Amino acid sequence: MKKTIFTGMATALVTPMTETGIDYDALGRFIEFQIHSGIDALVAVGTTGESATLEQAEQTDVIRYTVKRVAGRVPVIAGTGTNHTIHVLENTENACKAGADAVLIVTPYYNKATQTGLIEHFTAAADVSTVPVILYNVPGRTGCNLLPATVAKLAEHPRICGLKDASGSMTQFLETMRLCGDKLDIYSGEDALTVPMMSMGCKGAISVLSNVLPAQAVAMTDAVKAGDYEKAAALQLQMLPLINALFSQVNPIPAKAAVSAMGYGVENLRLPLTPMEEPFRSKLYEEMRKLGVTV
Repeated sequence: MKKTIFTGMATALVTPMTETGIDYDALGRFIEFQIHSGIDALVAVGTTGESATLEQAEQTDVIRYTVKRVAGRVPVIAGTGTNHTIHVLENTENACKAGADAVLIVTPYYNKATQTGLIEHFTAAADVSTVPVILYNVPGRTGCNLLPATVAKLAEHPRICGLKDASGSMTQFLETMRLCGDKLDIYSGEDALTVPMMSMGCKGAISVLSNVLPAQAVAMTDAVKAGDYEKAAALQLQMLPLINALFSQVNPIPAKAAVSAMGYGVENLRLPLTPMEEPFRSKLYEEMRKLGVTV
């Protein structure tokens, strides 16, 4: 069995921004909030971190800063995926040099790929990586589905250790589990399905929800790990309205609105993303208040 990077709850961090760059003060305070809330791992510059609109140097700087600020307290996973394989190789090499504990690589978006192309794409990235690689499948955003048989083939690579499954399909997730066994760890990429997926052997979640409720999200995955499925299910259902609000407009628009309202930076996004609109914003804040978050 390959090394497990983490079990439980990882936050796909938003990236606080000023009008001209990265707000490192807000990012540092937000990292401390996450760690003090008991989070099990952090993902820097993933999709929720607006990786698609960060310059390559900015991505590397955010990863380097996150690694330094975390100082080994939890694993740091760096998002390095794009739809250009050469850029993925460069991003992955940069993340490794910056000290990331693992990299998270999304399937190519827009130009997409055949399953053969996906095998070659991820294999090339894993070949240059010096740290474990987590595949990321989110076909609703990329238009590209990483099929279970393809994951099983990629799992033969010694550095491909995990999959973030945001397919939204329990059937596909279960088939991937069946084919891969202990060849790699699977993480939920769908906040609404974390408990059901963990009940079938998923190792945890890479989450948007935990930007807002890290302690409660950790309590949920801890309950599953302890075998207390009744408690885990209750927490999943309690947080479901907030999860729905966090995806009422395209991620990370709601997550950034939430984090900004919590005091971690200004609600700056880079085009084509724009600030959250009404009535979605009011509903998001309402659900946050119901769960004890001051807005």
